[in-house]
Amino acid sequence: MKKHRILAITLARGGSKSIRKKNIYKINKKPLLYYTIKEAKKSKLITRYLVSTDDKEIQTIAKKYGAEAPFLRPKNLSGDKASAAKADLHALKWAEKDEGKKYDFIVELMATNPLKTYKDIDNVLRKIIKTKAESVIGVVKLEDHHPLRIKKLVKGKIRNFNKTLIEIPERERQGLRPVAYIRNGSIYACRRDMLVKGKRYGTQNSLAYIMDDNNSVNIDTKRDLLLAKILLKNKK
Repeated sequence: MKKHRILAITLARGGSKSIRKKNIYKINKKPLLYYTIKEAKKSKLITRYLVSTDDKEIQTIAKKYGAEAPFLRPKNLSGDKASAAKADLHALKWAEKDEGKKYDFIVELMATNPLKTYKDIDNVLRKIIKTKAESVIGVVKLEDHHPLRIKKLVKGKIRNFNKTLIEIPERERQGLRPVAYIRNGSIYACRRDMLVKGKRYGTQNSLAYIMDDNNSVNIDTKRDLLLAKILLKNKK
């Protein structure tokens, strides 16, 4: 495979409403961020890996576990409503100015999904290089939460969510079609030109990398933390 310049980025801001300092919350005696750093460093395709944070404590912890965290992200790119694409672009511009060279691809590795492996990361990168897709993102198959089973309540009565999502009563979930997938908040790879346009994913030429359900815990709540703790312990 032709050598490409690939910049990996983990966005790890300090603010978190659901779990305080979520990105460095300890799971099995290690900060959450550690698990992503560990796998990123094993990648055979990543050229450079940066942790972008607005928090000095997170910056220190990232460096402790071997990641580069050479700057603090500006406040306008660190709030609840800050765009991930803009934060990634900020890191890209910093790296390219620092090196005087452009990158071909950018891959965002989310700290909130600690169960991805370096094999997942490299498989995503191989796919985007081989297919020349605009982006490749991690997804996981939906089982119990298939769109056909989603309902809304009208004056307390159960109704199909919309006219195109009609569930056939008594059908087993294994028979629901088409098969549904959801972004698992783990890996987002895109071409440099797409990130510059602010289109990290979601275009017509965006491809999926299907990940195992056990590698797809996206941490938003304390319940997610508990599940991740169990899976990481069993995995080890």
